[in-house]
Amino acid sequence: MGSDFGHFRMVTFDTICTVTNSPTIGIAPSWAIMKYRTIMKRFSAAGLAGLALLACSGVGAHEERVSAADQQLKDNVDNALSSDPYFYAAHVSVSVENGSVVLRGFVFSDWDLRDAIRIATRAAGGRRVVDDLTIEVGGRR
Repeated sequence: MGSDFGHFRMVTFDTICTVTNSPTIGIAPSWAIMKYRTIMKRFSAAGLAGLALLACSGVGAHEERVSAADQQLKDNVDNALSSDPYFYAAHVSVSVENGSVVLRGFVFSDWDLRDAIRIATRAAGGRRVVDDLTIEVGGRR
């Protein structure tokens, strides 16, 4: 008879011949072949439409959610850095890349560098913080 693939059943020429009680050596009745072709066309069209719908709807929505979450994370870290009374955040920029917070720019001392990383780590809520900051002593790199 047909082959089982999970809960789907594959219809073959032998299945049509068995169902219609015609011998497998002979030719299946024309109505059985037409019915088989119609069923296969419907399954193919429905399968392609389902795949297209799945591909179009899922990917775009996921990317929008990810970028919105990244933007929210960036805003949280920016606000935390700028609202700290002991840290000067004018020369530090924040970006989110692949779920990690990246700090770029420069600070004036080692203490400021550690402070920036501490503030960003706390605001990021457990996300990885990448330090790409440089230290400028006296306003020079």
